[in-house]
Amino acid sequence: MGEALEAKAPVTAVIFTLNEAIHLPSCLDALAWCDDIVVVDSFSTDSTEAICRERGARFFQNRFVGFGTQRNWALENTEPKHPWILILDADERVTPELARELAQIAGNAPASVGAWRVRRRFYMWGRWLRHSSLYPTWVVRFIHRDRVRYVDRGHAETQAVEGEVRDLMHDLIDENLKGIDEWFARQNRYSRKDLEYELEQASSPFEWRDLVCADPLRRRAALKRLAGHLPARGLVYFLYSYIWRLGFLDGRDGFVFCRMRALYQTELAIKRYDHFRRRTQSRPESSS
Repeated sequence: MGEALEAKAPVTAVIFTLNEAIHLPSCLDALAWCDDIVVVDSFSTDSTEAICRERGARFFQNRFVGFGTQRNWALENTEPKHPWILILDADERVTPELARELAQIAGNAPASVGAWRVRRRFYMWGRWLRHSSLYPTWVVRFIHRDRVRYVDRGHAETQAVEGEVRDLMHDLIDENLKGIDEWFARQNRYSRKDLEYELEQASSPFEWRDLVCADPLRRRAALKRLAGHLPARGLVYFLYSYIWRLGFLDGRDGFVFCRMRALYQTELAIKRYDHFRRRTQSRPESSS
């Protein structure tokens, strides 16, 4: 990591896990510069706990309800040692460059800043899918413990931040090694949560100005909401990601990945259709 990080940085890293034995060693190794490492587990049945304890991480368990709820629980129940907290999933890795940047910020952060956004690089099949993963995807992951709380939004979450949200210079690596079957199983779970959120949002007005807002997180949320009303949303997503966002530059891997993400949008559309058909069927027929 270099001389700059010989001393542990005043940062608490919080990692969220569920059966992450395959990812934890590399995730934890990349946090050797961190002074405090916390793992919040959703009752894993593999060797997740043993790996954490062997490597000196503080280990907690809490039933998973949603990503936002779980993050709030961690902030309020694990007694983070430091005010600046790095939020991670176990399949994510901090690069040496990002580690140095975070260590410098933690020791000299402006009082006006509540959180920092980072670009996430998505890896699959051993390579970075730069274009087909719609890079840069911004996520808020470096937060002040007293200035950020989370709200569940579909399968993901959003943040309520007191103060400025600034951008980090270096990227976070995201590489899931559990295989394609687990990927599809996870997307099936996520699509149910996303559908519930879409249905909840249906009655609230759409803010068109969010599509051109300077905040990339608000833009992405607006685009996702707009996509929910498009016909053939899977096909639209494929054309957007593969052609407009240059996914074809990732070669065959990019083509397959864009198809996978388009299938997710198709699955959402089918579940939405099924929801309304079932609701229609459940209505009692009017008497003649």
